[in-house]
Amino acid sequence: MDSPTLRNRLISGLFSVLILVRSILYEVFLVGSVIVYSTLLLVLGPIVSESGLDRLAQQWAKLNLGALRWICGLHYRVSGLETVPVETAVVLSKHQSAWDIIALRALLPIRQSWVLKQELMRIPVFGAGLKRLRCIPIDRTAGRRAIVELVREGMHLLQSGRWVIVFPEGTRVAPGCRHPYAIGGAVLAERSGRPVVPIAHNAGYFWGRRSIRKEPGTIDVIIGPTIPTAGRTATEINAAAEAWIESTVATLPGSNPL
Repeated sequence: MDSPTLRNRLISGLFSVLILVRSILYEVFLVGSVIVYSTLLLVLGPIVSESGLDRLAQQWAKLNLGALRWICGLHYRVSGLETVPVETAVVLSKHQSAWDIIALRALLPIRQSWVLKQELMRIPVFGAGLKRLRCIPIDRTAGRRAIVELVREGMHLLQSGRWVIVFPEGTRVAPGCRHPYAIGGAVLAERSGRPVVPIAHNAGYFWGRRSIRKEPGTIDVIIGPTIPTAGRTATEINAAAEAWIESTVATLPGSNPL
């Protein structure tokens, strides 16, 4: 093997190790911040207003986006924020990474309630903190009963001025792959008459769904045109959101499977 080739391989190997070390450092930061902020939500919940708790959650998200930038060199750019409606809405977003959970909490209107899997509520401290943020825990094995619960809770939250955030695929999906879009979020939009805000991104290309590595670079987040729901069925709403999200994701860097 000639010297330039060996040198290039050594540099590439060192760079890969550096990325891994930085990724581990951020993981330590992330876990620590989750423990601290979950404890604060738990302790301050009885004495701080709902808006105060929402601001605390947003602060956590912005802190982590900053840490990702400084520790891992992972940036992001957003387009379409100007299309976000003033009224409360149902958000249907692509879900590729833990990053989108952090980012949407920071980027979207502060009063948010998330639809999430019931198992997360059982995690000590963290689950109790989530309860303070008025999340909607769903038993993913419950079928139609889960949709009824989502609509019941979601209607109440939308009427109280909160946005409802839904990952219709139900789980993190690797770049280049897709899961069927569950209809629960679209049913909520149909019943409530609230618009749907579709969101596409390529976070999974930089922070994989089962990977500790965070590759340096810039994640693209595209907030799509608001989808009106008046006169549309849940099936039509879901299809419109899926078509826009998936076609947009396909245009972003890293849209092929890793």
